[in-house]
Amino acid sequence: MDRDIYHRRYLVTQNEALHSPCVRMCTLDDNDICIGCGRSLDEIKGWTSYSASTRAALLQLCRKRLAARPQLGLGDW
Repeated sequence: MDRDIYHRRYLVTQNEALHSPCVRMCTLDDNDICIGCGRSLDEIKGWTSYSASTRAALLQLCRKRLAARPQLGLGDW
C-alpha cells in the first residue's frame, strides 16, 4: 500500500482520540474484539484511563483491525 494512502487511512487526530470510538454495535468476536469499534475487551474497559496519545495509537490499531475483518453481506446472516 502506498505510504501516503496508508497514513491518510489510519491517521488519528488528537480530537478524535479524546472521544470513544464506540458505535453502539457492541458484540465481541471469538478473540474478544468488538466488531463495531475494533477495540479489545480490555481496551474498552480501560479507555477512560488512557492518555490522548495512547488513545490515538489504539484508534490506529482499531482501524487496522476493522479493515482486516471480512465484510458480511446480507447472504451471510
